Amino acid sequence: MKRPRISPLGGLALVALIAVLATGCGSDDNTSSSITGAVTADQAIAAAVPADIRSKGTLTVAADATYPPNEFIGADGQTVEGMDADLAQALGGVLGLKVDVVNATFDTILPGLAADRYDLGMSSFTDTKEREQVVDFVTYFEAATAFYVKAQGGPTINTLADLCGQRVAAERGTTQAADATAQSAKCKTAGKPGVNVLVFPDQNAANLALTSDRGDVGMADLPVAAEFVNKSNGLFKLVGEAYGPFPYGIAIPKGNGMAQPVLDALKVLMANGTYTAILTKWGVQDGAIDNPQINGAIS
Repeated sequence: MKRPRISPLGGLALVALIAVLATGCGSDDNTSSSITGAVTADQAIAAAVPADIRSKGTLTVAADATYPPNEFIGADGQTVEGMDADLAQALGGVLGLKVDVVNATFDTILPGLAADRYDLGMSSFTDTKEREQVVDFVTYFEAATAFYVKAQGGPTINTLADLCGQRVAAERGTTQAADATAQSAKCKTAGKPGVNVLVFPDQNAANLALTSDRGDVGMADLPVAAEFVNKSNGLFKLVGEAYGPFPYGIAIPKGNGMAQPVLDALKVLMANGTYTAILTKWGVQDGAIDNPQINGAIS
């Protein structure tokens, strides 16, 4: 598998991305219904769903709904919306199952899958070799990690190496928190101040740390970082080079027989245009892939 490529982000590219995200997140529930409502069951794929799951009739899908535009709580204060929620509903349609997307803190989802509390985890999970020891993944998207700081007075950050001595806010259990922690060790080895990694239970709290001056730098997946910057009314900006991209994976209890049906259902959505329509609705179509895999981690 190839190494992750580095994606420098020029100012024009960032402006374009933010504009697209702003348009995508303005979509309404009727658009969502029209996209996912047209999905019909594929009988052969539905028949391949393990009997214990098929008999329940409903897939319980966990998402940490603090990560817009990928997953967030809608205007009604309780419904999980976003790219992952729409994809989950569409996958359920192909599999012949209803879908219940439930809100859960990010670091509890993989243990919840292992304990059979959830059937799938769709919460912008980066598919990594380490996580593949606990769950199976079906890759469906890719995203880079971005840095964001206060627009006025924020530190100059170009790469991970510039985090030495900074207070970095990230969500607990994410690859961003792990990357900042690993960078701290590198800083100290080089005789520089370490990174003060501030981890929070959800992305909302991580963003609040920057707003309240408890953190200097935020790290998140690029679509999410761009959405936060776009909604900040000019208080924050994206900086430096986003690194990656890395594959997102639909998380599935290890070896329970659901990985192949989910992969096949995803391929149906890619072939009939539903996948592209959902990503375009949320303004994240640049992260589309065309070769989904089971356990496709690159590192």
